[in-house]
Amino acid sequence: MTSPDFQRTLVERGAGALSRTGVSTLQVNVGKRCDLACHHCHVEAGPLRTEMMDEATAGRVIDLLAGSPETRTLDLTGGAPELNAQFRNLVRGARSLGRQVIDRCNLTVLFQPGQEDTAEFLAAEKVKVVASLPCYTKENVEQQRGRDVFARSIDALRKLNGLGYGGGRGLELDLVFNPLGPTLPPDQAELEATYRSELRELFAIEFDRLVTITNMPIKRFANALQREGRDAAYLSLLVNHFNVDTVPGLMCRHMVSVGHDGALYDCDFNQMLELPPVDGERSIWEIGALSELRGAGIATDRHCFGCTAGSGSSCGGALA
Repeated sequence: MTSPDFQRTLVERGAGALSRTGVSTLQVNVGKRCDLACHHCHVEAGPLRTEMMDEATAGRVIDLLAGSPETRTLDLTGGAPELNAQFRNLVRGARSLGRQVIDRCNLTVLFQPGQEDTAEFLAAEKVKVVASLPCYTKENVEQQRGRDVFARSIDALRKLNGLGYGGGRGLELDLVFNPLGPTLPPDQAELEATYRSELRELFAIEFDRLVTITNMPIKRFANALQREGRDAAYLSLLVNHFNVDTVPGLMCRHMVSVGHDGALYDCDFNQMLELPPVDGERSIWEIGALSELRGAGIATDRHCFGCTAGSGSSCGGALA
């Protein structure tokens, strides 16, 4: 089968080539170390990974934010970003500049050695928590994320609720759903209502929004598809559900991704594939402000069909 061309599909559907409209969000992958090794993880994160952002690179991130007033959000991801020694410096630095900070938290990390006060730190700094919870049932969560993960995740959510997170308590708590296998996420609004009802009734847990994200056919999830002989079928599913209405909201159009070493990418998925921007490899050390990246073309490949299939997918959830 001939591999579908994402850029050609954009042109054929009247969307044209992608370019960045601005940089409202700076997403930083601080490293690949994680206390979990989830089956769907596009980062291939895990306890044995050693890639971690150093102090100089973290400092440069804050300097760039200071010189980039249009960039209002610092989005910290990993791995488990909290395990990086620079995590709190990044949070404090961005908050001192008046920026919103997002922590993409796997929940179980809050009970790791050395993280005993992390939840309290997040609350004190008014960090928005976007927490992974791929289902409201133990069986489905542990099938994807490992044994004993569900109970620890519920305990972490209760702790966050107690600190003022979720349900209009003043601190933002969003949950993230992704399918167990090679399917598209269900309707985000309908699934959010189900999550809210189940978590409230079973565990007295409150949250603000549910974010649905499509599994990207790269790294660990792609390897699983290949082993099962389902990679071609999944790509066809994504291609056949291309939705041109998702294109205006694609996250690569308003954000930039930074690797643990300071390299720049158009999105976190491109980063994991080491797919550089169309104008060549660059790093945070080679630009004076993030506004220099406005108007740049976006590097794409067939995995981009994952962001445009069905209702679309981004770090902020469905797009259409």
